[in-house]
Amino acid sequence: MNRVSIIGFGRFGTMLHQLLVKGFEVDVFDIEPINQSDIHSVSLEDVLKNDTIFIAVPIRDFAGLMQDLSSKIGGKKTLIDVCSVKVHPKQMMLEHLPSEIDIIATHPLFGPDSFQERGSVMMMEKVRDTYDRYEFWKAYFESQNITIEEISAEEHDMMAARSQGLTHLVGRVIDDFGTQQTNIDTVGYKALHKLVNQTCNDSWELFEDIQKYNPYTQKMIVGLNESFKKIVDSLGGN
Repeated sequence: MNRVSIIGFGRFGTMLHQLLVKGFEVDVFDIEPINQSDIHSVSLEDVLKNDTIFIAVPIRDFAGLMQDLSSKIGGKKTLIDVCSVKVHPKQMMLEHLPSEIDIIATHPLFGPDSFQERGSVMMMEKVRDTYDRYEFWKAYFESQNITIEEISAEEHDMMAARSQGLTHLVGRVIDDFGTQQTNIDTVGYKALHKLVNQTCNDSWELFEDIQKYNPYTQKMIVGLNESFKKIVDSLGGN
């Protein structure tokens, strides 16, 4: 295997390209024109010719893309999604893709702003692996110093609601409240400021999708509201 494909070339698709180009020739398709001479931009028809196709589109566009691909893709292909939530894309791939198409669900737990930090982790689930490509890709990512966590999409979303979902929610709330750096900032406050910068550097679209498409996020939000009220009420006063 020396050629792979990426559908979607936003912030994450760009980073994914940087990760894959170290070992492969990479074909890229995006609905927007790609005006970069070092990117091999191809048509949707051509991007579907490679054996392994990475899907890096916004979560809200995933179902529509799978419906579109259902009549266009065939053969011994493997689709690998990199969505930040997992139950929704897994369900859409199983529902719309032909049964001959293999499916690997992944979530790289890093992004353009954190990929260079040490300790990068990627979640992977072997959903359908008729052509035995799962172990190949697991080994490739491990060769890039990425630790692989093998869990199901359902397990991922349950945990992510209280980690990723919570992190992005708190970052947005603090940003809305407003932060200002001072000469007497504590280490803890500096960490909060870093959290705001990191989470708010992602698009509002991604924030909404993380909250809306994870079936376990609403329970987290309700619990967080209850805990906030409980702590504030414990302070007494007016």
